[in-house]
Amino acid sequence: MSGLVNALMIVAVVAIVIVRQFRARPINTDRRWWLVPVVLAVVALREPGLLDAHHRAESATLLAVELLIGLAIGAGWAWTTRVWTAQDGVVWTKSTKASGAVWAVGIALRIGVYALGSVLGLHQDSSALMLGLAGTLLVRSGFLVYRAKAVDTATRPAPAYGDDMRSAWKEHA
Repeated sequence: MSGLVNALMIVAVVAIVIVRQFRARPINTDRRWWLVPVVLAVVALREPGLLDAHHRAESATLLAVELLIGLAIGAGWAWTTRVWTAQDGVVWTKSTKASGAVWAVGIALRIGVYALGSVLGLHQDSSALMLGLAGTLLVRSGFLVYRAKAVDTATRPAPAYGDDMRSAWKEHA
């Protein structure tokens, strides 16, 4: 794929993920949460320009930094995401303002890595960014699934009388 197609794919995935995560939604621990990150990683690894042919050590170092940033952003994003159990036992998730701050810091760090690579004269392909995004999504999804499974339903308050029932005054009529 060309660099433009990769960049458009990255922007589309990021936009979809961010919009979806800032709305409350149930989390399903049985689905294939790892599939999208794996597809992104495979697409990124298939690209020939992942490392600069003339500066392999430097570009590999920047790639490692990009991956570490991606993993840290994924962990921070999962840690700042609210997870709760509804009265019906369904586990819900929603990103918070702190999650937005984690994304902002991650984008700033990635811009810094790209700027450093430009100063060093390295050819940087969008596949490194895509691989970092795959790591972010994989870590975040994995931690959220772990947190969702760890939510102890026994600690949630028992439903009070009248929850999910008709109101008591109608029973007397």
